[in-house]
Amino acid sequence: MAITVTETAARHIQGQLTRRGKGLGIRLGVRTSGCSGMAYVLEFVDVVDDGDLVFEDHEVKVFIDPKSLVYLNGTELDFVKEGLNEGLQFNNPNAASECGCGESFNVDAG
Repeated sequence: MAITVTETAARHIQGQLTRRGKGLGIRLGVRTSGCSGMAYVLEFVDVVDDGDLVFEDHEVKVFIDPKSLVYLNGTELDFVKEGLNEGLQFNNPNAASECGCGESFNVDAG
């Protein structure tokens, strides 16, 4: 089980944490929502929650709860720039389909 972060994404996240002035890393999770069924949740972590799993890649810590890991195992966080748009991209091998904006996804039931 693993969550990975590309070098580009790690630089972006470190920059955000530096500008913010605090934080242990980022929390990645899912919630039921979005146009495809599940939406990614991303937030800064100041306090570790009981049960959090921690993955570290390129000196960035990604915190995730075990329930979300079921849907996110193997996901790679990348930072992409396309024209005037830029942001984190979730390369999730568990996603059977994604919405057009890439912020929500669906998994196979079986």
